[in-house]
Amino acid sequence: MNAVAERLAALRQQGKKAFAPFVMAGYPTLANSRELLRGYAAAGADLIEVGLPFSDPLADGPVNQEAAQVALAAGAEIKSIFGMIAATAPTLDCPLLLFTYFNPILQHGIPGFMQDAAAAGFAGLIVPDLPPEAAEELRAEAEKLRLGMAFLTAPTSPPARIRIAGRASTAFLYAVSVRGVTGERSSLPRDLPDFMKRIRENSECPVLIGFGISGPEQARQAAALADGVIVASALVRLAGQRGVEASCALAREIRAAMFSAV
Repeated sequence: MNAVAERLAALRQQGKKAFAPFVMAGYPTLANSRELLRGYAAAGADLIEVGLPFSDPLADGPVNQEAAQVALAAGAEIKSIFGMIAATAPTLDCPLLLFTYFNPILQHGIPGFMQDAAAAGFAGLIVPDLPPEAAEELRAEAEKLRLGMAFLTAPTSPPARIRIAGRASTAFLYAVSVRGVTGERSSLPRDLPDFMKRIRENSECPVLIGFGISGPEQARQAAALADGVIVASALVRLAGQRGVEASCALAREIRAAMFSAV
């Protein structure tokens, strides 16, 4: 079992839900990314998702797109990001997940990329534009390196599709709560409970809800339906506009609200 699955299993046994904040590596700066990782861990993060900036992030909304562009313009690259992770991961008490599109993996070479990611200290991987059917080589490398894989399922996914994604996921099943890209929303979708019911009927894999969760109350509501929540755009926006401490303060508020969902 990989470290992500182990953490989720331990939380489930304790009757707790997982909080997974998101950091865009290199935004606002690489040094800020390190501070955010430490700050989120101190705020009670159970997992932290680290985004690898990419020039054509199809699943990302405006906030994360801009953050990726800023990071790339400042010179963020795989080598420097993995170096920062290698220096920071040992100081954290929560597993790190790498969120990356498939193109950087392909350009780097699948075996080499996966080995470098594991060596840097990542415990899991999310590749939003890679379906399970096309991920055989990646999954094989991940298994060898004990990297957990999380595949996505959306409100439009039929039961058969949910079953495929659930069987392929060795970390958790990533439930995309909205029809669209990442970004802050004023409320959770009305059909989210039905979507989660459909997932539970077709997969025994732990489920984390992401996309559109913007604040403490939404996180509390989502956590009541799933094994955990992923919060990205709201934290990234605050990190860029008001700094690391403001983003970490929101993370603490979200984690506190989630306790009431248990």
